[in-house]
Amino acid sequence: MRVRMNLKQCVWVLAAALALGTGINGSTVRAAARPSSQQQGHDQDYSKNKNYRAGMRDGKDDQTHNRDHSKKRHFKKDDDQKAYESGYQQGHH
Repeated sequence: MRVRMNLKQCVWVLAAALALGTGINGSTVRAAARPSSQQQGHDQDYSKNKNYRAGMRDGKDDQTHNRDHSKKRHFKKDDDQKAYESGYQQGHH
């Protein structure tokens, strides 16, 4: 019974310490979290994606003709939009 009581106390102390730690410094949880999806999007390889290639063509064309993002394309899927924008930025710069 004594061991069971000590275990309960340890759990409560641990829970209180975690609550206090995140209350004082809210970044405790964020520091351990995975990178945001926006950051992950920049690490993906879209080179075989048709929307990426279309973005590359549009970006290179705009760079050649000194234009700034002349074609505003919108896609239903976020991944398609990200691939196009990534290709455009790569082709424009």
